[in-house]
Amino acid sequence: MSETGPRRYTRPAAYRSPAGGALDVDTGRYDAIASAERTPRSMLTVPVRSGAAWEAPAGSIVRISSVEGPQVGDLNLWNLHDPRERFWAARTRQLQRSSMTTYDRFWSTLPFLRPMATVVTDTLAGHRDAEVIHDLLGTRCDPYVNRMLTGEDFDRHCHSNLVRAVREYGLTEYDVHDVLNVFQLAGLNEDRQYFMDSCPARPGDCFEFFAEIDLLCALSTCPGGDLSLHMWGPEAASEAEQLEHCHPLQVEVFDVDAETLTSVGWDRPTRAQYRGAAGLHGLQQLQ
Repeated sequence: MSETGPRRYTRPAAYRSPAGGALDVDTGRYDAIASAERTPRSMLTVPVRSGAAWEAPAGSIVRISSVEGPQVGDLNLWNLHDPRERFWAARTRQLQRSSMTTYDRFWSTLPFLRPMATVVTDTLAGHRDAEVIHDLLGTRCDPYVNRMLTGEDFDRHCHSNLVRAVREYGLTEYDVHDVLNVFQLAGLNEDRQYFMDSCPARPGDCFEFFAEIDLLCALSTCPGGDLSLHMWGPEAASEAEQLEHCHPLQVEVFDVDAETLTSVGWDRPTRAQYRGAAGLHGLQQLQ
């Protein structure tokens, strides 16, 4: 590489824990959970350009599947009993990687900071572009950016779909947060700008995660479909052209054999143990 060319950093990750620590996942445990006997609990189909919400109790597995063709899905997670605890995409990006795959964990916001779920199956893990699939760098498309870029209103963006999906749970637009872009191939180009490319998922591909706590989940089928066409800019496709590239996604929830969970020593993770929680942040100790 030329001395004047871009540097490639080979430094170790900034966030690390000792062996057996919070970031040292017991892969054998989650392999056993993924292969354990499971019982179907619920199933739903998220139609094109729509959204849906569902519950997944601790100890269950959620499977998101491509059933008819490539399609990106934008995923949000909350603690079912306290939606102030929700998926923290930025911290997950730091603790795990810029895209998610098997054994990566969904971490929750402060002051909770614990694994909400763990990925147990990713059929695209062996794909040649696996390192940029199931994207955490970007976030959901939304009608506000769309209005800014195009001057037009469009109500089927992922943000809008998620807002409508969680209304029955008493949540609002303010509760919708940064997502995991399931099945999305995205990254940074040579100019360090965010790009999206054609979704690699095919019928039969799936992404599964194990619920570590009781979850409320919501998923939007992106209006860009497989993202093979530009949504904005001079090469943007028409709404009708994009619609031709949209497909539904299937969601299934499975109860996992309780004996397996006991045998592998699984238990619900506790919230962060920092002594200064509840807003004190060491105030009493420092006075």
